[in-house]
Parts: sequence; structure tokens; C-alpha cells
Amino acid sequence: MDVKYINPVIGAVLNVLPQLGLSNIQKKGISVKGKSIRSRGVVIILGIIGDVKGNILYNIDIESAKKIASIMMMGMPVNELDDLAQSALSEMTNMVTANASINFSDININTNISTPTLMYGQDFEAKVSSEQVLCVEIVANEIPIEINIALEI
Repeated sequence: MDVKYINPVIGAVLNVLPQLGLSNIQKKGISVKGKSIRSRGVVIILGIIGDVKGNILYNIDIESAKKIASIMMMGMPVNELDDLAQSALSEMTNMVTANASINFSDININTNISTPTLMYGQDFEAKVSSEQVLCVEIVANEIPIEINIALEI
């Protein structure tokens, strides 16, 4: 996969997360993975179609997911990943991925995105069709978020 697919996604993260109340965003690293993504607790998958095809998978541990949902819901306590918390997390990833799609269009790559699919639980893997996945580790409000980008022409 071409590394040029990272910048539109990172740009989207830097643009959208502050609007949702997440700040102090830092990129902690980029790595290459295989097609199997081991869950940290919550995995949210969005499909990408158009000039590039594949998926973006957001991987967050359950406690961090609760913190993000709480921040998005104006500090309301989130003790479990109920429907409201799941909806908030799905909306966050939808907004970031939609913004990445706009960023792709700025470099003449046309894309459309699917609705988010959220899965959570212990000890599971999500598999993508791409042989290589670029993994971007970010931290926002000291909350780690793993963004796995699996796109191909």
C-alpha cells in the first residue's frame, strides 16, 4: 500500500477530534501489519470504495472507548458501552473517515465510505483483504487510538 494514503487520514484526525472535545493529539508511530488486526477491545470498521478500496479500522481498548464516549457526551459518565456510547464512537469514526474522504478528493482520489460497523469484546481478530495494513498510533487526551489503514488501488 502506498504511504500517501496516510496523510488524508491523519489530517482528518487532526481536524475532527478537536471538534469533538479531544485535544493534545500526538502521532506516536506508524507501523506495517499483516491482514489480521487483533482487537484491543473495540474495533470500528468503515469501508472505502472508489478510486481506492479497502477499510479503515479504529482499534481502542474498552476503557479508552468509554472515556472517548464520555467526552463526546459532554462529560456524562459512561460506565458501560451501551447503545448511546457505541453510537458516539461510531459517529466519531464516521466523521473522521468522511473528512479523510474529503481530503482524498483534494488530491484527486474519489472515495465513498460505508456506515461504521462496531464490534467489541475480548480476544478477537478482524481480517482485511489487503496484505499490508498501515497502522497509525495516535494519542488524544492521553487516550490511545490505533488507526489501521488497509487501502488498495
